[in-house]
Amino acid sequence: MTGRTTERYNPRVEEPRWQKAWEDGKSFEVKHDDSRKPYYVLEMFPYPSGRIHMGHVRNYTMGDVLARYMRAMGRNVLHPMGWDAFGLPAENAAMQNKVHPKAWTYANIAAMRKQLKSIGLGIDWSREFATCDVEYYSKQQKLFLDFLREGLVTRKKSKVNWDPVDMTVLANEQVVDGRGWRSGAIVEQRELNQWAFKVSDFAEELLEALDTLDHWPEKVRVMQRNWIGKSEGLRLLFELTEQWQKFTSIEVFTTRPDTIFGASFIAISADHPLAQSLADNPEVAAFIAETRRHGTATETIDKAEKLGIFTGLHVKHPVKPGATLPVYIANFVLMDYGTGAIFGCPAHDQRDLDFARRYDLPVLPVVLPDGADAATFEVDSEAYNGPGRIYHSEFLDGLEIDAAKKAIAAHFAERTVDNLPQGKVEVNYRLRDWGVSRQRYWGCPIPVIHCENCGAVPVPDKDLPVVLPEDVSFDRPGNPLDHHPSWKHVACPKCAGPATRETDTMDTFVDSSWYFARFTAPHADTPTIPGIANTWLPVDQYIGGVEHAILHLLYSRFFTRAMKQTGHLNLSEPFKGLFTQGMVVHETYQLGTGPNGEWVSPADIRIEQVDGERRASMRQTGEAVAIGSIEKMSKSKKNVVDPDEIVSTYGADTARWFMLSDSPPERDVQWTEAGIEGASRFLQRVWKLVGDFLDLEDDIASRLKGDSDAGVLELRKVVHRAVANVGGEIEGLRFNRAVAQIYELSNAIAKFSQSVASSVSRAQRDAFREAVERLVQLVAPMMPHLAETCWAALGKTGLVVDAPWPVADQSLLVDSTVVLPVQVNGKRRGEITVPVGAAKELVEKEVLSLEAVARMLEGKPPKKLVIVPDRIVNVVI
Repeated sequence: MTGRTTERYNPRVEEPRWQKAWEDGKSFEVKHDDSRKPYYVLEMFPYPSGRIHMGHVRNYTMGDVLARYMRAMGRNVLHPMGWDAFGLPAENAAMQNKVHPKAWTYANIAAMRKQLKSIGLGIDWSREFATCDVEYYSKQQKLFLDFLREGLVTRKKSKVNWDPVDMTVLANEQVVDGRGWRSGAIVEQRELNQWAFKVSDFAEELLEALDTLDHWPEKVRVMQRNWIGKSEGLRLLFELTEQWQKFTSIEVFTTRPDTIFGASFIAISADHPLAQSLADNPEVAAFIAETRRHGTATETIDKAEKLGIFTGLHVKHPVKPGATLPVYIANFVLMDYGTGAIFGCPAHDQRDLDFARRYDLPVLPVVLPDGADAATFEVDSEAYNGPGRIYHSEFLDGLEIDAAKKAIAAHFAERTVDNLPQGKVEVNYRLRDWGVSRQRYWGCPIPVIHCENCGAVPVPDKDLPVVLPEDVSFDRPGNPLDHHPSWKHVACPKCAGPATRETDTMDTFVDSSWYFARFTAPHADTPTIPGIANTWLPVDQYIGGVEHAILHLLYSRFFTRAMKQTGHLNLSEPFKGLFTQGMVVHETYQLGTGPNGEWVSPADIRIEQVDGERRASMRQTGEAVAIGSIEKMSKSKKNVVDPDEIVSTYGADTARWFMLSDSPPERDVQWTEAGIEGASRFLQRVWKLVGDFLDLEDDIASRLKGDSDAGVLELRKVVHRAVANVGGEIEGLRFNRAVAQIYELSNAIAKFSQSVASSVSRAQRDAFREAVERLVQLVAPMMPHLAETCWAALGKTGLVVDAPWPVADQSLLVDSTVVLPVQVNGKRRGEITVPVGAAKELVEKEVLSLEAVARMLEGKPPKKLVIVPDRIVNVVI
């Protein structure tokens, strides 16, 4: 005997060894002329912050397992990696650390690349790029110019969210609770000339196509539907009681024209032309200024207190002769949705109700819920926006909501205000054009030149790329490109006169909106090679956080369509399958309590059981530590686990296995020491099972006895059931269920190993070998280093990463017997084992011979015997 079972698997030795073997053999490099069917796996690429975290480990391990499995299934798998490398953090680091953003970014990339390689990812590193590489962003500039020529880009003055600390424009989604998502500064509103992609042109197409994305989570599709926000409503003219300057009416857009009899006020945006005409009034001007200091994000507006100022103007009520409605400027009405004006029906809209209660305006219900009493129904603090029938509405009374909308639309279509139809049905979308101008240095330069004579002139294709200057200074507020002494000064491409470059750079979401296409030909002289891109795309499986459900995914869908329109692609949807994984969470620990308590790292904590209770203390001092809530790992609360420490202590395979085994991948996974130690034990168990077989084979001469086949069929059934099931669970991204199958297989092998410890037949030896070989192949996508070591130890030629996925013997997947529960009068009393499809007579005989059944029958025949073949038997007595 060689004593292999006493040797422990050493990941510190084995993991670097196999990583080098894969790299030397170019195991994961993809060739376009490969005859195998292509399969594209992609995880959302990381921002190079300098360190990976356990969320990265989980995310990229999931994609890696799928990629390795599909490779074993005979597919030509593309699994690339890159870096979302532009953005404000690099500029902030430059200011804080006196280092250039480029140096900071590439140093971080080098550190994170090393970390990602240490966890054994099967990545085609030959395709790696960073979005700050000139080779990448020069092609992005080409796309911008092609979009511009195609009419997909516009430049217009628009209201924007301005971060006064980062001194840049923020998208609505980057404003959280009225503050900048990175700086935390209170966001202001400004009007700036902005370059924008015309996403709104694709609103209906983007909405309708969601129905075709049946491999996307429904929650993501719902979020996108809501964001696109299609609404059919009515443009309705309200006549002013008296003309004000040039204004004789106010046009509103409403999705609830059925509630017109419940209207109690008109509200207009602070940016509405009528509001601007009233700004000579100091109080009105002050209110408008205050409103503009807040962001335009829907979340911000919904949470803010509903405020307004009365204009002194009234409009005629369109369906109540002689009645008028007051006109307010309100902070919750946006100029870029509908007409920038609404009529308020407080009883049936919460924002209108909050506003009405504050300014003591009438609240008149006009929709009666089913079953409610019209004489007593009232609206208190919560508006009613459910189904019902119209009442208090004269000719609309008794109609359901949809019918009332049609009736009121027809009513207004026949009337005029200012010689125009008073009402006109219209479809509106919440989706707005995507403003991409950002006032910062570390981003892709927008390839446009501004000339006093010629206006905005695109940079000629031959003059691309527009390269960022490296000799910039961050010692002044604002965009360093504006301060640069020479970079922005150029000759106009049209008239050769003096001109200036556009100093705004592109929103970093542009960088991530097409990178998946660039991976198909990352070093091409054009943004894509359409023939190659169309072969690989759409991405078969895309994996990333649900926090990107709207911005990144919606913009990528727009970009794909724009690239199709400009000839760079021939498809509309970028991602066939989408999976959004859960977060990695951990307990929090705190010295002291309350807001001043100091957060403590898990590495500094000792956990013990004292009188059956978990207690924490500092390793160094023994000081008691409070165990807090389980939360997402974050630096602020110090409940992070360093992947390098885990890999160093336990090995990459152990970290990978734990991330896959602990919970369903769409849910959060709680990191625990017990969990990672359990994963480590299983790794050693697999190694021991392989060692047990090798010890047996080494000692086969003394153990080989007879021709016993005891346990062989049972073991082979477990093996082939695992082979049949594990692959499907991986393909369905149900990794924890695949793990459960592998646990069951390892238990069966361990039991069999013990049964043949002293003597073994050839049939038993062959079944043992088949079992451990299949076990190694099934764990290979999840614990690839261990699998390679085991594969080599078993004497197999080549690498397990190149081995095809095993095929299950279908005959071994069919059970020859079945266990039937037996009930007496509906209560379970026992079970019988019979052949599958057993005759009724045999089942009846076995049931009546059961001791529990015979005792209850007391020698009498049953009244009835109900047999559901191969399922259950019920005896009625």
